Amino acid sequence: NCMVNEDCFGECGGEAVEDECGICDGDGSLCTVSLSISVDDLTGLMLVNMSNAMDVAGFQFEISNINIISASGGSAEENGFMVSASGGIVLGFDLSGGSIPAGDGVLVEIDFTALWDEACMSDVVLSDPLGGGINFAIGDCIALDFTVVDGCMDADACNYNEDANQDDGSCEYS
Repeated sequence: NCMVNEDCFGECGGEAVEDECGICDGDGSLCTVSLSISVDDLTGLMLVNMSNAMDVAGFQFEISNINIISASGGSAEENGFMVSASGGIVLGFDLSGGSIPAGDGVLVEIDFTALWDEACMSDVVLSDPLGGGINFAIGDCIALDFTVVDGCMDADACNYNEDANQDDGSCEYS
């Protein structure tokens, strides 16, 4: 007969509590999807990596500083997802209501053109098979093979630099 409260394990006076996933003494990781980006050195494709302990029925995210040429492959393609990509936004879902099962691997491969020297993932939306939102964690930004060239970018300036891709405020006019 316990005279104080029992924890979620039923231990008298214990301190274990259920996490947001409903797991006694859990750390919340089983209801959070981890996403990260990397660039494959051999193919030059950007890989969107996903580690998920639950089914994922849809995804959307934006990757900064790239222009997406195409997005395909990975667990999205393996599970019949329709993947759409435009600008820096990628959207994926299965028209028949299927989902990507729990796993750890490449979600999608992106053929892209770098617009700057780093890329970051943001504006993530993930949904479960019932249409509810899924918690997520995003990895760090990554470096891209892109050279920043400072200079005057105004074609009407005397010192216009046609190679510049970052205006440094140095434009001079006659």
